[in-house]
Amino acid sequence: MPVDAIEKDCRTTMEKCVSYLKDELRGIRTGRASPGLVEHLKVPVQSYGSTMILRELATISAPDPVTVLIKPFDPSTLKDIEKALRTSDIGITPASDGKIIRLPIPPLSGERRGQLVSQVKQMGESQKVGIRNVRRDANKQIDAIQKDGTLSEDEAKNAKDRVQKLTRKYEEAVDSVVAAKGKELEEA
Repeated sequence: MPVDAIEKDCRTTMEKCVSYLKDELRGIRTGRASPGLVEHLKVPVQSYGSTMILRELATISAPDPVTVLIKPFDPSTLKDIEKALRTSDIGITPASDGKIIRLPIPPLSGERRGQLVSQVKQMGESQKVGIRNVRRDANKQIDAIQKDGTLSEDEAKNAKDRVQKLTRKYEEAVDSVVAAKGKELEEA
């Protein structure tokens, strides 16, 4: 595999780490209503005999800053959705009127904010580890190419330097995403 392809794979995988983190952080409650809080929730649906993602089962909206509204496409799935919300770790009790489910978003306590900030940092750190693993794998591939004799020592060193720059760039991207979410949690 040529060095350019290794770098391209490296960049692509590191971008995926950052975008995965962004998706995960959308599910963290900030005190403001957001459909992202519950849209990835897995719901075991008895009548369908399978587990589905909430956004596949219902329309999710935030009509005001303190309420998430969930309207199932199929009214028979309402109880399954409500049960999944109660057993999830979002910490909000759903209120159902038989047709729609309302999630009232309570303000965050100081202690809960601290827990969420540390959870966000932990999620960021796990993505940084993923990025470093990508770097390690790329460096192994570069070493293998150098060992085959198709890459000189200087070219291998330059390729590893470029991979290291990519690693720094994406670690900084993770840090900025984590810092932005932390700030959002502190201000909520």
